[in-house]
Amino acid sequence: MATRTKWRFVGDYLENCNCDIVCPCLVSTKAMMATPTQGCCDNVLAFHIDKGIYGDVALDGLNVALAAHAPGPMAEGDWTLAAYIDERATDKQTDALAAIFGGDEGGPMAVFAALVGTHLGVRKVPIRYAIEGKSRLVEIPGVLTVAVDPLASMHPSGEIWGMTGHPLAPEKIAFGVGRNGNGFNDHGWNWNNSGRNGHYAPIEWSN
Repeated sequence: MATRTKWRFVGDYLENCNCDIVCPCLVSTKAMMATPTQGCCDNVLAFHIDKGIYGDVALDGLNVALAAHAPGPMAEGDWTLAAYIDERATDKQTDALAAIFGGDEGGPMAVFAALVGTHLGVRKVPIRYAIEGKSRLVEIPGVLTVAVDPLASMHPSGEIWGMTGHPLAPEKIAFGVGRNGNGFNDHGWNWNNSGRNGHYAPIEWSN
């Protein structure tokens, strides 16, 4: 078995799927074995790295986005996945991000790697990730615009956080909703998850 390169990063992430709120894939009696509310899952995920290192390669400030389609319950696999890496990344940084987010180097994405049946490849594109108050936003020109706002709450913080054990943010994750105008269009997919389930959270990953 090849020796893995040690890596670690801290940052932030968002996701917006086509499930009604709240997604049964995460919160239900069946969790990952639950059938998505629309029968399939169309999900956009985006990640911002505040500080990160892969071996001796710094990853500070870089962004990654993924688009994933699952034809049924998430745990049954046969996902189709497309990946997008920040165009500012050097060749070494690109290789590092592809290894981390492809699950080849362990960490949270390794949980999902075995569920992917078809990989549509990696594109290098301009990716903007922003935290605006309690909301998160990701933009790739001509491909996607996705914002997730906090789900309405009577708590004075204005947010609902849960310890759901989500593989990407197991300690806590915010419940959110896709903003009107959200959209993704690439690889023959055309998704609009406005008003649908969303999440965001700070993340700290390593292998």
